[in-house]
Amino acid sequence: MKRSWNTLSQMSNGTYAVQDFERAAYRLATEQVLYATDARSRVAYHLVEDHYPDFVSALEPLGIRLERNAHYRYVVALPAHGEGAPVTLDETLALLVLRQRYDEAMRQGLIEDHGEVVVELPELQESWQALTGRAMPDVGALRALARTLKRWGVSRLVESEGDDPQPFHLRVRPAIVEIVGEQWLQRLDQHNRDEAGDADAEDDDAAA
Repeated sequence: MKRSWNTLSQMSNGTYAVQDFERAAYRLATEQVLYATDARSRVAYHLVEDHYPDFVSALEPLGIRLERNAHYRYVVALPAHGEGAPVTLDETLALLVLRQRYDEAMRQGLIEDHGEVVVELPELQESWQALTGRAMPDVGALRALARTLKRWGVSRLVESEGDDPQPFHLRVRPAIVEIVGEQWLQRLDQHNRDEAGDADAEDDDAAA
């Protein structure tokens, strides 16, 4: 680590306490993304942005690397070795489908302010079926998935107005570009191989 939190606190002339640096580092490690546009993460984002090399050095021994996007103003923490928390198949599929929708919106110039992309449920259902060959989870399961994706900083759920036939839509956030990369494709491939292995085992049991 280049400079201790205590040194940085002293250099700020009382603007930041040691605990402010500790909390920002902990939030990066646990929440993964800090957006300048989010009220609850704005202060932590600016603290990290102003002391970026120090946070890079502090998190590197933990196997966490930082990436920042100055245009859309966010900082994302990524596992350096690709291993992450265990995820379900539906979580993996949801991330891959939303990444595909984000890339398509990018190609069509449909990116909104702060780098977000709106995905309506009919559009999500069509893409889910086309990309995965599976039916999209029901509305209740989607709400649960949306809570998980929000914690990962890649999407947020927005409730619809009263005259909208769909209950909600999703807003995909720009950090999905960094978070959903090759490792997620590898996880999907592993899920598919595991399922194929389970199916073969069931066939063997039936034959026996």
